[in-house]
Amino acid sequence: MSNFIGIRHEDKYVMERRAPLTPKHVERLIKHKKLDFVIQSSEKRVFTDDEYIKAGAKVAKDLKKCGVIFGVKEMPEWFFEEEKTYVFFSHVIKGQSYNMQMLRKMMELKCNLIDYERVVDEQGKRLIFFGRYAGLAGMINSLWSMGLRLKEAGFNTPFLHIKQAHHYHSLAEVREVISAIGQEIAEKGLPEELRPFTVAFTGYGNVSQGAQEIIGLLPVKEISPEKLLALKRRSKLPDNLIYKVVFKEEHLVEPVDENEEFDLQEYYSSPEKFKGKFEKYIPHIDMLINCVYWDARYPRLVTKDYLEKLFAAGKPKLKVIGDISCDPDGSVECTAKGTEIEDPIFVYHPDSRTYTMGHKGEGVLVMAVDILPAELPRDSSLGFADVLVNYVKAIADCDFQEDFLTLDLPNAIKSALILHRGELTPHYKYLESHVTV
Repeated sequence: MSNFIGIRHEDKYVMERRAPLTPKHVERLIKHKKLDFVIQSSEKRVFTDDEYIKAGAKVAKDLKKCGVIFGVKEMPEWFFEEEKTYVFFSHVIKGQSYNMQMLRKMMELKCNLIDYERVVDEQGKRLIFFGRYAGLAGMINSLWSMGLRLKEAGFNTPFLHIKQAHHYHSLAEVREVISAIGQEIAEKGLPEELRPFTVAFTGYGNVSQGAQEIIGLLPVKEISPEKLLALKRRSKLPDNLIYKVVFKEEHLVEPVDENEEFDLQEYYSSPEKFKGKFEKYIPHIDMLINCVYWDARYPRLVTKDYLEKLFAAGKPKLKVIGDISCDPDGSVECTAKGTEIEDPIFVYHPDSRTYTMGHKGEGVLVMAVDILPAELPRDSSLGFADVLVNYVKAIADCDFQEDFLTLDLPNAIKSALILHRGELTPHYKYLESHVTV
């Protein structure tokens, strides 16, 4: 059991300003659950030290006296202490090689590790997540990118009024700005050369829903993927509409065996039996917003080979890819890397298969910030903490010295316990082969 709960300051990224629990939530836990908090001092966190002090917490340079420590992103190896409990996004469940040394260190020190990503209900649905905010910030950044890219092509559009997401104080401020842009488009339209202006969303989960919230502030008409193929460039379509298309799995892939019909469960269980078919839609898309989960078992959505052929045939319609999923060399193969908030976009050059940071040059612009929720630190922290607050006392009160089977934890938290006293728990034994490599 722990007398003090710690909240670590974030240091993996320069502009990571989120917190897992806000002063409002800490105050509630102190008053109603009689918990004690120590907040690691931070000059950049979106919530100040003084705000936490007013909430009733202590502020210190380190968290030595804390037995349970909450963070957001990965923590450095030197930070871990023997037999303590750590709660953060560990990014180890896929056996990510870049975090295996961290996991080994935690095992050596007999630590307990709870990963937010694995806090799920009985149906396996995630309960604590930043995904919606990744979608919100990713869509803001993609529209900002589109404004820059169109200006390079000689078009001054209302998208130029949009700034990168982190420049706004709050989501409310962004909504006001983009709603005004939507009104301007509704009244004045977009240039004829850009008609029909189309935005494609791959995926329909929390990330995609967040992105669609933002595009919904503009004058949007949703159409099916089939109708997208029928839209003709510069035809007699309204000039004040943006066409939104949401792609589900059946639009992205098809069975390799032409005699088979698409079956979603079979795709999840045997993705090797499927091939990609999304590329046929790309010539009809201005902006692609990628929000799908992907790993190496699944077909890619956009390949480098396809982009080379597309651009070799002439200047295509595709101008911006907002790769919110941000899997380098993954579902969108031209995503060369995850970018930082300070340098968020690059232009991929299909002919040479190279990229140039910024928004200039021939090719397609890619926005691939890999900590997008950090661009809306206040709103995303509040939304995240609204759920996490319900589990804090149970984690703080748990006696982790007990056997795994008898641990007094909510099922959702127990399912997220990757390490118990330095040992991989039953659901995560598969990581042994990765840790020992």
